[in-house]
Amino acid sequence: MNRFTRTFERLRATGSCGLFPYLTAGYPDVATCQALAEVALESGADGFEIGVPFSDPLADGATMQRTNARALEGGATLDTALDLARFIRQRSPETPIALMSYYNPVRQRGDAQFASDLAAAGADGAIVPDLPPEEATTLFQALRARDLALGPFLAPTSPVGRIRAVAALDPAFIYCVALVGVTGARQDLSAALDRFLSNIRAETQAPLVVGFGISQASHVRRVAELGGDGVIVASALADLIEKAPDPLSAARTYLQELKEAAQPSPTASKS
Repeated sequence: MNRFTRTFERLRATGSCGLFPYLTAGYPDVATCQALAEVALESGADGFEIGVPFSDPLADGATMQRTNARALEGGATLDTALDLARFIRQRSPETPIALMSYYNPVRQRGDAQFASDLAAAGADGAIVPDLPPEEATTLFQALRARDLALGPFLAPTSPVGRIRAVAALDPAFIYCVALVGVTGARQDLSAALDRFLSNIRAETQAPLVVGFGISQASHVRRVAELGGDGVIVASALADLIEKAPDPLSAARTYLQELKEAAQPSPTASKS
């Protein structure tokens, strides 16, 4: 059974919302990135999304564009992301890891080889934002042959047909884009998030992980209240790392706050 599946079963059994920090491989440098992964594990991260640095990250806003550019300037590649997955796996046998990559680096390596490299690194799946499900069959089959997950995307604008197509993949989880637009920390969650998650839940029981704009403990609590199974925190964490005098200490405090918000309240139970 895939580690994502086991993790979401555990989270649902405890009524918790999973915390999945996003780390751009090689940002701000390899050593600090590895130290941040250790901090995240110590802070209770339920899993990781590792970003493969890419020159043209179309789904990303200004913050993640900067992290990608700096990582690339430092020589980071897909192999840097695989090395980070190995680093995490050596320290945590059960924490699930997904590599987020635009499709071009995957295509250059080849779907089958990419899946093989993921498995060898101890990763558990991939997230490919610019690969629609209608064109993901080859990659999906290559991943599934190695018990690896493909986390497909759904957006607030996704029609019922697209939701059903994603549900038909029987994914280990679905990446739910919380807003219309690119990545970046936001002050408020979309008022339409409740309806969006409800529309997906009507078609599938797959775990729903919410990303794009998640930046505050109140956001995590709201996602949990709406029945989300996890949150991905990316730009807000990257902003903190970029600006804090002591990035590791700041990241620890921030992730611990989010982790606390992800726990069930004593008076509430999660359906």
